[in-house]
Amino acid sequence: MIINKVEICGVNTAKLPVLTSEEKIELFKKIQKGDLEARDQFINGNLRLVLSVMKRFQGRGENVDDIFQVGCIGLIKAMDNFDLNQNVQFSTYAVPMIVGEIRRYLRDNNPIRVSRSIRDLAYRALGVKERLAKEKQKEPTIEEIAKELGIEKEEIAFSLDAIQDPISLQEPVYNDGSDSIYVMDQVSDLRNTDDSWTENITIAEAMKKLTPKEKMIINKRFFDGRTQMEVAEEIGISQAQVSRLEKSAIEHIKRIYK
Repeated sequence: MIINKVEICGVNTAKLPVLTSEEKIELFKKIQKGDLEARDQFINGNLRLVLSVMKRFQGRGENVDDIFQVGCIGLIKAMDNFDLNQNVQFSTYAVPMIVGEIRRYLRDNNPIRVSRSIRDLAYRALGVKERLAKEKQKEPTIEEIAKELGIEKEEIAFSLDAIQDPISLQEPVYNDGSDSIYVMDQVSDLRNTDDSWTENITIAEAMKKLTPKEKMIINKRFFDGRTQMEVAEEIGISQAQVSRLEKSAIEHIKRIYK
């Protein structure tokens, strides 16, 4: 999905207007009085919000025009339900609704088929979750959702897991401007012990040529099967630093055994 294309659904995104907070309030007051022209102006003035939310869903192979249209539906729903008296920014209210609309679309178009009954239960659970979150001003637990629906918590958890979008192990989850951290870097792999890739090289000799910190990271990552996040927490550095040191150590070992 290419977010930075200029024209999406016939809309020139480079020329989208930007509304000030005061302009939004004035337009919204007109909308409440039934002014359709103000409604169109308000929507056009907030389309950049949809574009910013769409960036969260890059790399899923979806058509950018489809995602934009779905995001606009979320924007319109937010506009129709927004209350000026709540004293919150429209963007604060609208973003979760746009995200939710896009997520529902992606779930419905998920290539992994989920039975209708499980999908219906998951949607009911999500509805209860949203309602409880608004009522209690905090994220409800699975137990609370299950109690509301009168269904076992295990069934609720299973249904919610079933509609999750699959992601690639190569999907980046963090970038500090130089190195990226991918999903696979956060997954423990207990097969990475002395019986795996280290079996074919004299690792003991190579380890002697590493710095103490590199040696520690290699041991924890490939002998203990820890994730980069776990290693980072243990030795008190960032995951990005762990990733850099790990890659440096592996490159060092490769150079030794070329």
